[in-house]
Amino acid sequence: MRLSALLESGHLGLRLLSGTAGLGRRVRGVMTTDLRDPSRYLRGGELVLTGLAWWRGPEDSEPFVRILADAGVAALAAGEAEFGAVPEDLAAACARHRLPLFAVAEEVGFAEITEHVVRQVSGERAGDLAAVVARHRRLMSAGPAGGGPRAVLDLLASDLDLRAWLLSATGRPLAAARQERLPGGLGAELAAHQLTAARTGRRGPYRAVVDGVVYSLFPVRAGTGGDVRRTLLSDWLLAVRADARDWPAQRLDLLDGVAQLIAAERDRREATRAVPRRLAQEVLDLLASGAPPAEVAARLRVAAPGPVPGPAAVRWQVVTARVTWPDADFDTGPVGRALLEELLTDAGAHEAGAAVAHGGGEAVALVPVRAEDGDSATVAGGGGGPLRAETVLGPVREVLAAGLGGEGRLTLGVSAAVPSAEGLRGALEEARHALRVAAARPGQVSGAGHGELASHVLLLPFVPDDVRRAFTARLLEPLRDYDRRHRAELVPTLEAFLAADGSWTRCAARLHLHVNTLRYRIGRVEQLTGRDLTRLEDKLDFFLALRMS
Repeated sequence: MRLSALLESGHLGLRLLSGTAGLGRRVRGVMTTDLRDPSRYLRGGELVLTGLAWWRGPEDSEPFVRILADAGVAALAAGEAEFGAVPEDLAAACARHRLPLFAVAEEVGFAEITEHVVRQVSGERAGDLAAVVARHRRLMSAGPAGGGPRAVLDLLASDLDLRAWLLSATGRPLAAARQERLPGGLGAELAAHQLTAARTGRRGPYRAVVDGVVYSLFPVRAGTGGDVRRTLLSDWLLAVRADARDWPAQRLDLLDGVAQLIAAERDRREATRAVPRRLAQEVLDLLASGAPPAEVAARLRVAAPGPVPGPAAVRWQVVTARVTWPDADFDTGPVGRALLEELLTDAGAHEAGAAVAHGGGEAVALVPVRAEDGDSATVAGGGGGPLRAETVLGPVREVLAAGLGGEGRLTLGVSAAVPSAEGLRGALEEARHALRVAAARPGQVSGAGHGELASHVLLLPFVPDDVRRAFTARLLEPLRDYDRRHRAELVPTLEAFLAADGSWTRCAARLHLHVNTLRYRIGRVEQLTGRDLTRLEDKLDFFLALRMS
């Protein structure tokens, strides 16, 4: 509302003391204060109500009014109850700073003014928002020239004073009003709240409290109906810094409309991935059929060309992913594909030209890699080195666990980079083998890479549990029992000895022991187990037992 409309509200009995030229200003809120410096609570556009308890003399008026003017408030309304009239020096200060000043009669309560302003402002904002949302819906239906999600979030900030962010399912910021940055780590926490609540099937918005601040989370869903797990791990969310439980139905409906508007834009972006997905599927089909490398290479260049400028050679990595729920009665391949696309975007690989397909419950990504200096390689268009399983999963492990619930699992396998299409079939098998290694490990979110396929780590997950327990018990239980009775620390000493490659001096220095003490402990290990730690096979047995324990 405008100040002129406030002055025309006769039942409020406001009198204008100065600032006629400013009556065209818009009022965006109201605040009551008697602080000498209320700047920390001002955002601009407010009608400030004060009972003048801060005023002790003429020298107090100028600093107070200057603070209000610098904050961009719309006007000041001063009560006459305290002094019987508004001090002249306050009126003079307002005139100097061109700040409209109203006098509030003693019989008029600040609560009455506040309720009137809030009622008028909320109604106007809701109407403005609805009109602009409708306009954006028409513009966005005609193409991306409508401004996209950021324009809608700017609208929430300007017309409803709402701070809002659009986040991916893993918490990556996608858009914000006025480029407002989201505090580090907050996106992941909000995404975890969203996923946990959405798994229950409840309708949003969901409430999240982080560091004492309340956020309302509105799902931006990629689909409707059916099992929520079909889109759970790829849905966006609109995070608003406010408690929607206090909102009237009209405002909730408007925010739901905003979420639907963004969902329409999201569907448009999703449609652009249809061609790369189809081409990636064709590459996989060619590999499965044993097609000549030249034919695979031709299709690969179309499927995932990647922004690889200059003379740099192009290499390729294959990433496989599988999402499973024991009771799922639907194909989880599309779920894994959408999630893998999101994870690769987080890692900077999707913008580099990665293409993702799915089949048989498995998602497969073809990732272009730029190689320049011998074996060194980076994701094309990025700078963080070749993809690794932990690089992809580590930052979002907890978020994904929240979406998977107690029974779901995500496993991921990453191949080495290969220099041409001739090696792509081998890279695919390598990624799938790494996927099987990841699946054999405990945990809801597990990944493995090519570097783990050439070591004992590859073998250990496939050893039956009863064999593992028997093997470790036979070697380590005598030592653990001795440690429990004598506090001798034989097991930690053995670990340090093996880590030092059997070097007495390095191990003693690492443990801060005398070499003779170390020799005594290792001798006790050999006596209790009947093994000889000068023999390679006995060292290897202890090493594996410690890794499997």
